[in-house]
Amino acid sequence: MTENEHGDGMSFGGRLLHQATVQPHREAFRHPEGDTWTSLTWQQTKDIAFELAGGLIALGVEPEHRVAIASNTRIEWVLADLGIMCAGAATTTVYPTTKPEDVGYILSDSESRVLFAEDTEQVLKVLDRAAELPLMSTIVLMSGELTGTLVDDSRVITWADLVAKGTEWLKDHPDGIEQILAEITPDKLATLIYTSGTTGRPKGVRLIHDCWLYEGDAVELVDILSPEDLQYLWLPLSHVFGKALLAIQMKIGFATAVDGRIDKIVDGLGTVRPTFMAGAPRIFEKVRAKVLMKPKSAIAAKIFDWAFTFGRTTIPARLEGRELTGLDKVKYGLARKLVFSKLEETMGGRVRFFISGSAALSREVQEWFYSAGLLILEGYGLTETSAAIFVNLPDGRTKFGTVGPPLPGTEIKIAEDGEILIKGRAVMQGYHNQPDATAEVLKDGWFHTGDIGQIDGDTYLRITDRKKDLIKTSGGKYVAPQKVTGVMKAESPYLSEVIVAGEHHKYIAALVTLDADAIAGWAEANELGHLSYAELTQHDAVRAMIDEHIQAGNEKLDRWETIKRFAILDSDLSVDEGEVTPSMKVRRRTVIARNQALLDSLFDDE
Repeated sequence: MTENEHGDGMSFGGRLLHQATVQPHREAFRHPEGDTWTSLTWQQTKDIAFELAGGLIALGVEPEHRVAIASNTRIEWVLADLGIMCAGAATTTVYPTTKPEDVGYILSDSESRVLFAEDTEQVLKVLDRAAELPLMSTIVLMSGELTGTLVDDSRVITWADLVAKGTEWLKDHPDGIEQILAEITPDKLATLIYTSGTTGRPKGVRLIHDCWLYEGDAVELVDILSPEDLQYLWLPLSHVFGKALLAIQMKIGFATAVDGRIDKIVDGLGTVRPTFMAGAPRIFEKVRAKVLMKPKSAIAAKIFDWAFTFGRTTIPARLEGRELTGLDKVKYGLARKLVFSKLEETMGGRVRFFISGSAALSREVQEWFYSAGLLILEGYGLTETSAAIFVNLPDGRTKFGTVGPPLPGTEIKIAEDGEILIKGRAVMQGYHNQPDATAEVLKDGWFHTGDIGQIDGDTYLRITDRKKDLIKTSGGKYVAPQKVTGVMKAESPYLSEVIVAGEHHKYIAALVTLDADAIAGWAEANELGHLSYAELTQHDAVRAMIDEHIQAGNEKLDRWETIKRFAILDSDLSVDEGEVTPSMKVRRRTVIARNQALLDSLFDDE
């Protein structure tokens, strides 16, 4: 059946129009407004998107012109993107943490003509580089009023100003947006996402409308979500994962609660009570660490440990979809009543599953959550593949330690050196203005991911590591940093990050950082609460405790993978410092380069 037979549009904006047509009064989005949550129906969402689209057209934006968004995740980001899609333009995504010089490069390289800016800070990043951006005609302040010098700057307008322009345009062109949507074909550019690479200038990944249509089509086919679901969305929308979740929503028609405030996630889950949420592994690690470190009486601690120990023994049966019987059923019911139900309620009490992506999820963390009945479905994809191309499925179709089978329509093969190659509708057109870089990764129709992996007999994919990150020791053994890091972080709730090194050395060493909340709790319990985070990282008692955890982790690794020496950094890794991407991926090479002298000292006794 073709898109037209489905009647749900040939473009991202077309699918919005379809949802507003078939379920106009149903909730589409929910967002915080002060201390409460406010809803938008599909009809209201469409109306706002059409007004914004009309405003952009009134500013001179034409089909496939680029319009940028520099903002944290919030409802205005979603509406701005939908407005851009409905105008037939293409969204350029900009992380709000991007440094001014990189913002200038992205806006210039993409030839963006209008920018939606979250606040004055984002506006000034562009105005300060106006000479480099001759095509940038208008900046739209997404919230608040213009102040200071911006009041008299004709290049800067408010959100309300843009809506007013759109309202006027729609009066003269009442069917104008529908006509534009009818003319957008799936091969037209929809989004430019600049990869936050570890070296060099970011590359603009060209994703057409069909890439996003595919995400919705494929997830609908695997039948894991329905219009009755409610999503909690906090992920950076400048990242491909967040945008893909919106694309899936446009196809299936469920509602989404949008709130990018990471410190409010747990509170938001309890209030919104979603049925699913996607996140990066670090979020799940932090929730686990917080629960593990929560003070408990001696009796409560014993009950807690018993519940999770027993829960783990039931994992194989429950993963296969088999009901527990007899004494096991009674025991699990008791564990749920005494322990697991509290964790479920913290998550809102209605979560059917979580989805983990953007980095490797530790199997230990995944099993810990599932011991308590909370399923995390790990998936896999890249910016260049429009996010999800593999995902584990619920209802007896989950294999821990894998990222699941390919979504329908995605082809996979493993090259001779183990690299994962992908073909399908989700794969990008190429890198914007970089034909040589495109030719390096797109060969004979296959996208070369740069990841190493294996496929089992059921086509479930297991990721080993990034091809470029594999470490070869002087003894000729290969070590996958991802595996070592996962084992160590699962072993210790105090570890925030573990950066493994050892290329051409006799053994493996590591730079580690500590979880601020967890180590603060440990310090209070050990009469060291008066010390700062930096002081704790260098304290002998802390080092001894971390060493015990690392030795315990080493017992789960092959001999050549074990960490022989380590150093604790005096601050955690930071997005602002460029050590972690906004999607919480560690820039391993950046961290190593900045701490090269310290790392070298760990190999002094070779």
